[in-house]
Amino acid sequence: MELKSIVLNKGKEASLTRKHPWLFSGAINRIISDDGEAPVIGELVEVVDSRNNFLALGYFSDGTIAIRIISFVKTAINQTFWNNKIQAALDVRESLNLTNNASTNMYRLMHAEGDGIPGLIIDFYNGTAVIQTHAIGIYNALDEISKALQKVYGDKLVAIYNKSAESLAKQTNEEVPNEYIYQNGDPQVIGLEYDNQFNLDWINGQKTGFFLDQRENRKLIADFSKDKKVLNTFCYSGGFSVFALKAGAKEVHSVDSSQKAIDLTDANIKLNDLKNHQSFVSDTMDYLKENTIDYDVIILDPPAYAKNQKAKHNAIQGYKRLNAMALKQIKPGGILFTFSCSQAVQRKLFYDTITAAAIEVGRNVRVLHHLSQPADHPVNIYHPEGEYLKGLVLFVE
Repeated sequence: MELKSIVLNKGKEASLTRKHPWLFSGAINRIISDDGEAPVIGELVEVVDSRNNFLALGYFSDGTIAIRIISFVKTAINQTFWNNKIQAALDVRESLNLTNNASTNMYRLMHAEGDGIPGLIIDFYNGTAVIQTHAIGIYNALDEISKALQKVYGDKLVAIYNKSAESLAKQTNEEVPNEYIYQNGDPQVIGLEYDNQFNLDWINGQKTGFFLDQRENRKLIADFSKDKKVLNTFCYSGGFSVFALKAGAKEVHSVDSSQKAIDLTDANIKLNDLKNHQSFVSDTMDYLKENTIDYDVIILDPPAYAKNQKAKHNAIQGYKRLNAMALKQIKPGGILFTFSCSQAVQRKLFYDTITAAAIEVGRNVRVLHHLSQPADHPVNIYHPEGEYLKGLVLFVE
């Protein structure tokens, strides 16, 4: 059966000729199909311009993003296609020295648009590949993706866990189970990051189980932690706390509003046999308001304050209040690590917000580092929206 053709309005092909992987619904003129029916959500379609020239292949959706593009060339979307995509992603991680690294055995294998497949996230945890699909079309291809993973990893692959229930909850009325879709042994639930050990829980943990995107920034915290008092807020699994203590921090306090997160942090501190640590179940703003300790280093790594453009204004105000509080309290000569993972808050806007917070509290601040997501979370140059994590390391006089 021929693929249904999505015909664009005249002049609306520009974004696709620039290889942007999203097609918005407003660009569509009409749909051509053999059966006269519109495509269903998740159906593979071809996109053509107003003169019927081929542009791309992608999966149909009924949202604002009408089609997520998976190929800009006319090709069969079959097992070979998926084998090649997964292999290409693995080749990139091999070039980054992540796939056979004795000190780090966790990394992101597939980063959606950054690796050419919008809607597909795959994280590799010491032998287990954890998949999150964010589009029905990708979910429908799980069998091919699973076989591709088995082919490219061979004996190195112990298990594949599909964790798509939450990410697809608003896209389908059918129940999508979180489940193992492949096992060839017992999954290892301890992972290594620069020789630091972490408990892994892809079944109950947030996202795919661990926030791999802060790996290089956690490593950087070690440069500023020796003999220092460190506060790690929104700590989740305590990654920054572990790295700071391993680097010789005098004392580290971890704060999170979730008891589960604090329990996980405490477990990771114990796993690495570390001392001089205290954890607190508290809202970060409440903790900062009540704090009387002169911290040398403060880490602000909040969850996404803005998950869409409508929430951007409130998010900016939230980032400003949070950073102003930390800048006001930190010890003279202190170091502030501050982050935003809100895709809707662009890098310059985040920078300007931190500048406004510094002006408000009246302290001199120097920017030491501009931070981002690591190389295994690549940004497609044709999809700048993929740069979601941004951060600053600040010296506060």
